[in-house]
Amino acid sequence: VQLQASGGGLVQPGGSPRLSCAVSGATVDYYSIAWFRQAPGKEREGVSCFSSREGHTWYDSSVKGRFTISRDDAKNTVWLQMNSLKPEDTATYYCAADERASPQRNENGFYYWGKGTLVTVSS
Repeated sequence: VQLQASGGGLVQPGGSPRLSCAVSGATVDYYSIAWFRQAPGKEREGVSCFSSREGHTWYDSSVKGRFTISRDDAKNTVWLQMNSLKPEDTATYYCAADERASPQRNENGFYYWGKGTLVTVSS
């Protein structure tokens, strides 16, 4: 299973970039997929995840209402739409996948990881 995250870059506060995670070797309509982020000097934290088989989506309280996770089954891609970005959203964003229907919402819960994409929120 391979995951490739993209879409990061320099964004102004209030911006609305969309990150994508292209998945191969697994299908996004079966695997649980998550987005994590790691800010400089901080631990990696979960941002959002969905479980297709369980039919539920989760967001961290810091992004709830601003970020939206979605998937495109035809493209086998997962998106993270980020709105109203704040400087504290600056981090490297990673997508991750796991075959379990309800993995733990932390680093230990996801087996497959892609390389991150850096999002810098600054004016």
